[in-house]
Amino acid sequence: MSKTILIVGGGLSGTIVANGLCRQMGGELRTGALNITMLGTSETHMYQPGLLYVPFGRMREAELFRDQRKVLDKRVNFFVDPAKHIDVEKNQVTTEAGRTFKYDYLVLASGSRIMPQTIPGMKEGGHWFYDLDGARKLRTALNEFQGGKIVINVNAPHKCPVAPLEAAFMLQEFLKGKGLWDKTELTYTYPIGRLHALEPVAHWAKPEFERLGIKYETFFNTESVDPEAKVIKSMEGSELPYDLLITIPPHQGAQVIDDSGLGKGGWVPTNTKTLHREGSTNVFVVGDTTNIPISKAGSTAHFEADVTIDNLVSLIQEGSFAREYDGKVFCFVETGLGSGTYVWFNYTTPPNPGPPSQMIHWFKLAYNRLYWLSARGLL
Repeated sequence: MSKTILIVGGGLSGTIVANGLCRQMGGELRTGALNITMLGTSETHMYQPGLLYVPFGRMREAELFRDQRKVLDKRVNFFVDPAKHIDVEKNQVTTEAGRTFKYDYLVLASGSRIMPQTIPGMKEGGHWFYDLDGARKLRTALNEFQGGKIVINVNAPHKCPVAPLEAAFMLQEFLKGKGLWDKTELTYTYPIGRLHALEPVAHWAKPEFERLGIKYETFFNTESVDPEAKVIKSMEGSELPYDLLITIPPHQGAQVIDDSGLGKGGWVPTNTKTLHREGSTNVFVVGDTTNIPISKAGSTAHFEADVTIDNLVSLIQEGSFAREYDGKVFCFVETGLGSGTYVWFNYTTPPNPGPPSQMIHWFKLAYNRLYWLSARGLL
């Protein structure tokens, strides 16, 4: 009997899963023993990490997008028809267009979204680089900036956890290059008692900030933004005036996850090793959609997708589980406009950032071009 794998979400993790399954199960697809269907939200696929470079003029908008149909293996049945309700008891998904898709195995790769509207005044008073419109507006604001107070305000949870640090380092060098650093006061806020959730990264970042003259304030949980007075306030009672506010808005998972009762805030309770949805044996969760307490990053999505591919192939072909996810994450960290470092870690090994170098920065720039091979599952 034919098996159906249904993938909800057309971002990096869902795309890698779809392409990887096609590559390993060509025989089953050819005979009709397997059907792979993806429900996406857009005709286009975006390279999200590239948004960080747009405000600094280091990437063009056109470099961020490809036709999703061209990124996917042609054997994947792709529908731009977002999931509206997921019923894990009946093994079916209903879409916004009213269609119902049955499945044998479900892969939830519905991603995350920014929610600046959840903090009063943030949408009106802040800039960000987590979507294209925000990156465009921040690019304009930086080009018009002539000096003053800049606040980089980090809220949790958010994806790409090192991106706020990268933004601070890149901004410092950007302003120095324009002769504006001596006219600027840059303050970085973080909601807990250090500069990053990962303690080794925080310990590395603190002396780097101090060396560059970047100020910081920890235990800053944003309460509100006053766009008229240009002040950002914390729940702890602190107030910071700004001329330019760059915020990392809080994130939530997809609305369909909440609406389907699969996870509060859009995050699905997920087994940290098998990547099964807790309570299901035929539902896998990958990428930002999981509630696993580990970085919501592109590399996380990639490594989780690889494990999920192997397990789905093994389950269908051999009736057994193949391997477990070990929590592996790898992130490049831009430390300016011409230098970088990296962190890698897993469930048992903490990160240990090394000395920044120009070569690592070049590696990151190379990966910006190689991303499309990664999405196709070839890298």
